[in-house]
Amino acid sequence: MSVVVIGGNDRMATRYKDICKAYNCKAKVFTQMPSDFENKLGNPDLMVVFTNTCSHKMVKSVNRKSQKHDIPVARVHSASVCALKGILEQFCQKT
Repeated sequence: MSVVVIGGNDRMATRYKDICKAYNCKAKVFTQMPSDFENKLGNPDLMVVFTNTCSHKMVKSVNRKSQKHDIPVARVHSASVCALKGILEQFCQKT
């Protein structure tokens, strides 16, 4: 399963990837908005948006992509490890 994490803290990016790996998920993490963001998202199985640390422009791009390709989006206010684990427990299987 592939997961894209949008938002969060820059220092936590590798931690987010490690947590996703523990749930058998490949992860891309975007803490900042790169150029050509919408194309870099790809076609993941799940997009996780940390709404507290994410720009409105990033959220709009995620919404467009999810509507166009019917991708589920999990929105959570907190960018904590526990919040990410809670979402992954609903969508993925832990090893």
